[in-house]
Amino acid sequence: MALTSSTMVNLGSTAPDFSLQDPSGKMWCLNDFNDAKALLVIFMCNHCPYVIHLEQALAEFAKEYQAKGIAILGINANDVSQYADDAPEEMAKKINEVGYSFPYLFDESQSIAKAYSAACTPDFFLFDEARKLVYRGQFDGSRPGNNLPITGEDLRYAIDNLLSEQPVSTLQKPSIGCNIKWKKGNEPEYF
Repeated sequence: MALTSSTMVNLGSTAPDFSLQDPSGKMWCLNDFNDAKALLVIFMCNHCPYVIHLEQALAEFAKEYQAKGIAILGINANDVSQYADDAPEEMAKKINEVGYSFPYLFDESQSIAKAYSAACTPDFFLFDEARKLVYRGQFDGSRPGNNLPITGEDLRYAIDNLLSEQPVSTLQKPSIGCNIKWKKGNEPEYF
């Protein structure tokens, strides 16, 4: 397991468009979330211990903020030929097991992960109503084995400020987790 941190894309960047399937075969694109006050894109997977560490809290967090008008989606870009636990049929099991209430999409080509400059799992990108990036970074300071409580405080602060039309601090800490499992020869330049 190679620990990797977020690339910390420039704030103000526009959300890249996408067209991806969920495990049931339904296609989703950026425009499906046009009515939302904000959009949270999470690069995640099934097998990463850093995602597993947060998954229950993330499921609860998503339900809380979806009720406030925030659109949330997860994207798995891992190479399933090397990491079978991340295959779409396993994603469907994870959705049911954890209770994810948001679309969990598969980026088989890894082109969307590259477009977002995603580097690790989990990697969080929060876009405002105009789909401009206002937050990229960690859920909170909790990591497997560090005994810090899982609160979601960093991401929660950013979303709460956005919803109350307050500035989102630009002092943001990168997320840390497993690197995205790139297909051989498909690694992006930033990796």
